[in-house]
Amino acid sequence: QVQLVESGGGLVQAGGSLRLSCAASGSSGIFNAMGWYRQAPGNQRELVATITFSGSINYVESVKGRFTISRDNAKKSVYLQMNSLKPEDTAVYYCYARRIPWEYWGQGTQVTVSS
Repeated sequence: QVQLVESGGGLVQAGGSLRLSCAASGSSGIFNAMGWYRQAPGNQRELVATITFSGSINYVESVKGRFTISRDNAKKSVYLQMNSLKPEDTAVYYCYARRIPWEYWGQGTQVTVSS
């Protein structure tokens, strides 16, 4: 049973930084991709950033230049460094992992950016 455990969310002022971490447990295989999604109240869940096992990266346009995704395959972990945070980044952030054909989700961590 794969479990994804996130950490690093919290409250920060606009312009500040946070670093999210996600570690997978209960798995002995490779994840084809890992990443982060977010969901703000009243909105659909949206992709923030993903990274494949080989290191290919994809960002949603609104975070390009501010967020950096990375992963440690040996630790089965993925990270999201968030800089220059804006109030519109406020959401619950979910860790995501894919091992074709399965997908796994973390429980979510709240990120709140005050203006």
